[in-house]
Amino acid sequence: MILDAHGHIGSWPDFLIPDPSAGGLVAMMDRLGITAMGVSDLLGVGPDAVEGNRRAFEAAAEHPGRFGVWQVYNPHHRTPLTDRPGVWGVKLHPDVHQCRLDDPLYEPVFALGLPVLAHGQTDSPWSDPAQFATVAARHPEVPLLMGHTGLWPYGFARAARLVADHPGVLLEVCGSKITGRWISRLVALAGAERVVYGSDACFLDLRAGLGRVVLAPLAETDRDLVLGGNLARVLGSRLA
Repeated sequence: MILDAHGHIGSWPDFLIPDPSAGGLVAMMDRLGITAMGVSDLLGVGPDAVEGNRRAFEAAAEHPGRFGVWQVYNPHHRTPLTDRPGVWGVKLHPDVHQCRLDDPLYEPVFALGLPVLAHGQTDSPWSDPAQFATVAARHPEVPLLMGHTGLWPYGFARAARLVADHPGVLLEVCGSKITGRWISRLVALAGAERVVYGSDACFLDLRAGLGRVVLAPLAETDRDLVLGGNLARVLGSRLA
């Protein structure tokens, strides 16, 4: 079973996305053998979280079992959230919303106890990995996925070190800068049980994102954990 922790549907103004549709994404998932993907709609990440979340649930309903929904929460609008079937958790993008991950405005999200996928970016004033450690210390019971493992290669190892004592934080490895060798290093630094595959499709090419993990120099047992075992453990019955 391959589970992609970090996906999107829809368009984004700064990037060319050749096929932003849910149907196109499912067709590529079928070609690659990906069981399911957690998605947020890019409209939700941007200007309209309510409508974006509605569209994400609509896509999940149209493709049963293929998409879990990461509901986007805009801390300035206090976006309504739900815990209904199909929800994988909550998506936070501190950089787009210009609100630090450790800001109290996000406390209503962490109080729900749902898994959280948050954009992480080394040296960002909004989402530096150090803020993940701060949040994890406050809410050790909340599974927290650090999107992109800090995004920039010079910060990957630091990100792993900063959250080493916070087992609820998982390092999600999507991004155009990461490599198979870096994924192997992160497994060595953090442990295979702390690293999670994600692609950032349809933002980025799903084939490249999966290929980095499939071809990374990993033991097969570790690769299985990264490709889906760890996320399945976090989601539990949410995968049903």
